[in-house]
This record gives sequence, C-alpha cells and structure tokens, in this order.
Amino acid sequence: MSYPIATDVKPTVTGFFDPDTSTISYVVKDPQSASCAIIDPVMDIDYAAGRISFKSADILIDHVKRNGLRLEWLIETHAHADHLSASPYIQKSLGGKIGIGDHILTVQDTFGRVFNEGTEFRRDGSQFDGLFKDGETYAIGSMTGFVMHTPGHTPACATHVIGDAAFVGDTLFMPDGGTARADFPGGDARILFRSIRKILHTLPQQTRLFMCHDYAPNGREVRWETTVAEERTRNIHVRDGVTEDDFVAMREARDRTLAMPRLIIPSLQVNIRAGHLPPPDPSGKTFLKVPINAL
Repeated sequence: MSYPIATDVKPTVTGFFDPDTSTISYVVKDPQSASCAIIDPVMDIDYAAGRISFKSADILIDHVKRNGLRLEWLIETHAHADHLSASPYIQKSLGGKIGIGDHILTVQDTFGRVFNEGTEFRRDGSQFDGLFKDGETYAIGSMTGFVMHTPGHTPACATHVIGDAAFVGDTLFMPDGGTARADFPGGDARILFRSIRKILHTLPQQTRLFMCHDYAPNGREVRWETTVAEERTRNIHVRDGVTEDDFVAMREARDRTLAMPRLIIPSLQVNIRAGHLPPPDPSGKTFLKVPINAL
C-alpha cells in the first residue's frame, strides 16, 4: 500500500487532556483555512451514579467557536474501551461528519453478541457518517488526511495521518509508556507489533505522533506528542532491535496482569453506536447492560 504522505503540510494541533480517563482529544486545524477536525472527543460519565455530562466536550466546542473554526470531521481512532465518545453531542452543536475505520463492523459484531444487543442493533456501521478503508483519504479544508489500518489493540484501530501529524489512537504510547494491551476480544499482540512496525517504518522520521492516552509513568508530567524517530530509538516495548517474538511474549505476559478498564462496560456499548446511548425502553428510560463473565 502506497500512502499519500505530505510532511510539508503542518496542521495546528491543540490537545485537551481529560484527567478522569487520561485521554487526549485533539482539534486539528488546516493552516490555510478555518477548517478543522476533532479527534477522539470524550463524554463524561459518573459511572456509580449513572449520570453523563459534557464538560470535556464543551471545552472543545468552546475552542472551535472562539477561534472561528469550521468543523468538518469528528474522527474516532477506534471503538474505545476506556472512555465514551462525545462525537454526536459535538456534531449537534458544530456539524461535521463522524468517521471511523471500516473494521468497526467486526467490533460491532463481536460486542453486539457480548451485550446481547439483538437484531435491532445494526452491525453495518451505519451509525457513522464515514467508514474509512486502509489508504482512504478525506479533506479538512486544504489538507488531505489518510487512514492506515493498524489493528492489534482492536480490529478496528486506525492511524489518521494529516500532513506531518499522525494520530495513533491506542496503538502506541509515549516512549516511556510502551504500547497498549492486546487482550480484548479481537486483539492480537502479534498483529499489534506488525501495525506498529507499519507506522514506524512507513512514516518519515520527523512525523509528529500524537497519543490518545498518557498515564504519566514514574510521576512525570503528562505528555502526548513525540516523533517516529523517538519511538524507534526509545520506546520501551518496540524500539528498533526488539523482535516480534520478544514483543509478543512481553505483551501477552503483561496483559495477563491487567484488570479490565474501569469504563469498558459503558464505553463499548456507546462507542459501537458512534457515541449514541442505547435506545430507551418502552418507559423512556435508557439502560446499560452488564454482561456477567463475558469479558
């Protein structure tokens, strides 16, 4: 696959850190116009109380309005298991189209069965406005973004490359954080390694890489931007010289020690619906399911 790499285009990238989920959402602005995209926006949830709110999303909306920007795309790098998407809420305020990789159909089928969603839950990706294939392009003003299918953490993970900036979702962490887990249904450590190699050996060394999460290992300050060169030389899990077999052994052993993410149950039910809540029951109340011994 040949990708339309254009490192001469340098979008303005503004990150917004959500401390509750350690998620970074981004506003990506075209330097030649007011067009922008939002990547991985967060909907807030008080899980114990069963209440949702939109403080994090309102910060993004305020930034777009205050700077006179025009939202063209809301991009989900994958169906997140650690936070709920706020894309529909933002779309109602600012417009734009919601996009995700086309392998979301696999994730919808997998978790449609986990949550016993029944036939009323569509598993065709129609909840999203755009389903991106590997190598597909889309416009943000004068910029052209393109999609690299980078599965392993989930089957639908994709890296979105916009000019000299690449948004890797959960595929990579900062060099001292290593890589994401690969033990969710449909995940695969060997495929994850190959996806990371695809990113680090396809994109130019100077490409800016933007993380979806940072957990500030060893108490350092939160960071979310690095480069291909830095990941190749310093990433504790996948720097140059680490073999595929060594990575798989490390990743699988490490994953066996990890608890499920705190918000995996509500997140997946919402995110396979493009950020929409499940439909209300006949009384008008909305519920989230808790599958027993299914994850």
